[in-house]
Amino acid sequence: MTVTHPRARSHAARIWRDGVLSAVELPVVREIPVNLRLNGREIITLLASDDALDFLAAGFLKAEGFISRREDVLAIKIDPQGEVVDVEATGVDPLAEKLLERRAVTSGCGKGTTFTHALDALQARPAPAGPRVNVGQIRRLMHGLLRGSELYRVAGAVHSAALATTEEIVIFRDDIGRHNAVDKIHGECFLRDIPVGDKILLTTGRISSEILVKAAKLGVAILVSRSSPTDLALELAGRTGITVVGQVRGGGLTIYTGEERVSA
Repeated sequence: MTVTHPRARSHAARIWRDGVLSAVELPVVREIPVNLRLNGREIITLLASDDALDFLAAGFLKAEGFISRREDVLAIKIDPQGEVVDVEATGVDPLAEKLLERRAVTSGCGKGTTFTHALDALQARPAPAGPRVNVGQIRRLMHGLLRGSELYRVAGAVHSAALATTEEIVIFRDDIGRHNAVDKIHGECFLRDIPVGDKILLTTGRISSEILVKAAKLGVAILVSRSSPTDLALELAGRTGITVVGQVRGGGLTIYTGEERVSA
C-alpha cells in the first residue's frame, strides 16, 4: 500500500529493481504557485509547498523590508485553494515598493526571489551575542532536523529549517524551497513575537549569500547546515558576526566563522 501524506499526491511511475520494471503508485510532493498580494497589489508569485502560507507571506514581506512591525499587519487571508495570500498592512516601506521592478532570481530551489542585493546584509544589525553551543548539541539538533519532516520520508523533494535552543527544536518547517522554509520560520517568529537572539537556525540546504542574509535579518547568531556555504556567504557572515557551521553529517562538522560560540 502506498504511504500517503496530505501534502503529497499519488502519481503513476515505473521502478527498475533487480532487473525488473514494475508499475507502482508513488507519493510526490504538491507544489503550488502562491500569489502574494500586499494591500491588493501583487508582489510576487512564490513556488511553494501548501502549508503555513500565512507564515510564508509574513516572513517574506518582513525579510524583504516591506513590513517591519507586527502591529502593522492588519490581516492575512488565504484563498480556499491556497494559491493567493492577501496581506493587509499599514506602514509599508515605500522604498521596498519601489524595488518591485528590481526582483532578482536567487540560487534557491523553487526559483527563490529577493528584492535586495546580498550586500544589503551589511545594513542588517550585527549578530547578537547568541548562545554558546557544543559539537554534541549541534549534532543532536541536526539529527532532530533530519528526522522532523514526515513529508520528506514519504515523498522526498523538500528542504527543512528549524529554530532551536541549544537543547531542542522549538519551530520546524519544510518546503520545496530552502528559502521558503526559512521564511516560514521568520514569519512565525514575527507574527507570534518569538525571541530569536538566543536561538540557532538550522537548514538542510546549502548556505548561499541569500540564506545568510535571511539569517541576519531574522536576528540569529548561529546558522547550521548539513551542506556547505559559499564564499560570499562566509564574507557576509564575517561582516555581520554570524557563526556558520556546515557539513554536519556522519561523525563530523565544519566551523567556518564565529568559532568562539562553538566548543568541543
